[in-house]
Amino acid sequence: MHRCAEPTPSRPTTWITGDFVAAYTELHRRGTAHSVEVYEQDQMVGGLYGVSIGAFFGGESMFHLRPDASKAAAAHLVQHLRGRGFVLLDAQVPTPHLASLGAVEISRDEYLARLRQAIDLPVAF
Repeated sequence: MHRCAEPTPSRPTTWITGDFVAAYTELHRRGTAHSVEVYEQDQMVGGLYGVSIGAFFGGESMFHLRPDASKAAAAHLVQHLRGRGFVLLDAQVPTPHLASLGAVEISRDEYLARLRQAIDLPVAF
């Protein structure tokens, strides 16, 4: 989370405050928040985190220090979620980067229908 909060040229400020980190830390302690990290030797060079409820995963933020490190994290997450029976991965904001990974935008009505289905499925991260 701290890496995701670091300023970038395109995002000089962040919404990831101390209170936000504390809330996600508690969600992680409860088994709901998860991260996927990419390492080069002993250095974390990319990753992402989010929350799971049933067969829904809501991605919150991602970062990379090396080219394609966040893509590797996202690819691993998708493979993991598919293997566990997840049916909805929410990336929140459509971006060209996410589109390059296969993300598609859906209507609000379709999203809400998928979300209702997903959160009721007995799936564990």
